[in-house]
Amino acid sequence: MDFNTSSPGKLLITSEYYVVKGALALAIPTKFKQSLDFKCTNSNKLEWKSYDRKNEVWLSCEFDLSDLRITKNINKFSKTLQSLLISANKINSEFLKKNTGGLVSTHLNFSRKWGLGTSSTLINNISKWANIDPFELLWTNYKGSGYDIACALAKGPVLYQLKNNIPIVNPVKFNPKYINNLFFIYLNKKQDSNTEIDKFSKRKITNSTINILSNLTMDFVNSQTLLNFQNCIIEHETIISKTLKTETVKNKYFKDYTGEIKSLGAWGGDFVLAAGPINSKNYFNKKGYKTVFNYNEIF
Repeated sequence: MDFNTSSPGKLLITSEYYVVKGALALAIPTKFKQSLDFKCTNSNKLEWKSYDRKNEVWLSCEFDLSDLRITKNINKFSKTLQSLLISANKINSEFLKKNTGGLVSTHLNFSRKWGLGTSSTLINNISKWANIDPFELLWTNYKGSGYDIACALAKGPVLYQLKNNIPIVNPVKFNPKYINNLFFIYLNKKQDSNTEIDKFSKRKITNSTINILSNLTMDFVNSQTLLNFQNCIIEHETIISKTLKTETVKNKYFKDYTGEIKSLGAWGGDFVLAAGPINSKNYFNKKGYKTVFNYNEIF
């Protein structure tokens, strides 16, 4: 049976790192998405093509459905995809059984370098296709909190928390009056979230810090003024900086910025959030950062 779907990407606004330890986090699904289209040919072969935002093929491979063996183009990307398909088949044995093969095409409308959820959107799309729990498919193959899957399933901002390793997701309103003062800047380098989580897991984490960040998440959500929001950023950046023993992104790159800047997700790459003057895009463009979105362009 033919199938098609799409899932939104994600940005983690608060509680980066600590969300894996149970801190409450604010996460928002993006306008940027990945789609998946399957056309059944009733064969015993699955042909796969993944297209980037320029509509160029970045992954092309084939699988034999009898054992999901890769029959064309064995590389790290096709092996990762193979692991996901095998896991999905183990969870639902009816998925990709004999003679249910066909043609799969996936399309991204955002850069693979941006860290907006190339993997999480794929996992969610495969899960919908296989009719399985996307969190189960995620945690069978990756580490992480699962907030990205929550975003892939969401229609708007969510509060996300792990309680006894069970994901708790609640929709939340986040549309502050100062929305036009919020900007998202790509730092021109990609971070490996799994590697960063591994490093974080080796650090000593206290329940008091988890509680502070959970409360701070609600302060972000409830901030009535830009100044309140900026103060939340300062407090949050100070906490994570001490934990990681890493300089804040503002001190490192943007000391002369008149607003405040917060790292998002894994520190040191991907996107950062700036809360400051309306003309902030000009500041970051002059610094050499060309991928800058205001809030309404990305969410």
